[in-house]
Amino acid sequence: MKKKLFLFALSLVASSAFAAVQNGEEAPDFTLMDTDGEEVSLSDFDGQYVVLEWLNHGCPFVKAHYNSGNMQSLQEEYTDQDVVWLSIVSSAPGKQGHDTAEGHQKTAKEKGSNATAILMDESGEVGQMYGAKTTPHMFIIDPEGVLIYQGGIDDSPRGDPAEANNYVSAALDASMAGEKVEQASTRPYGCSVKY
Repeated sequence: MKKKLFLFALSLVASSAFAAVQNGEEAPDFTLMDTDGEEVSLSDFDGQYVVLEWLNHGCPFVKAHYNSGNMQSLQEEYTDQDVVWLSIVSSAPGKQGHDTAEGHQKTAKEKGSNATAILMDESGEVGQMYGAKTTPHMFIIDPEGVLIYQGGIDDSPRGDPAEANNYVSAALDASMAGEKVEQASTRPYGCSVKY
């Protein structure tokens, strides 16, 4: 019983360490280095839709989306519509998913990533700013810089991504058509971000 209470208290402390951004609020700006050694800021993309994807290629949930081609298809579909797709790696040095810029580039090429950029957040500062809890954990920012979606990529943690109800595409399609995003917040699933 004491162990369960301790673990529950620990989970509360861990979750309170994240200052999650609320939907309908302005998404906080950040600057990170991409795998080409260039600084990339969220504010570079004012006036565009931006998808933030928390990434860890060592995570089985991420592997499922990349091995099936689901993530790359989503990236291609929406970057072709001028949506900016930023894959963010918040894995700390020595933790699963951490790699060099060259290593991230190699994996992205092998996987056929269609992301606009892969950003390295070794300190975890940006991940914690957004309250990113899992890989993948998805966020969508509209052209006014407002967060309009956060949560899971779809409704099928254990199923076939191709047959799942994809929350990211639903939110983007609705917003781009001038409609309300029906499910603006869902529960993210996957591996914990390795801060």
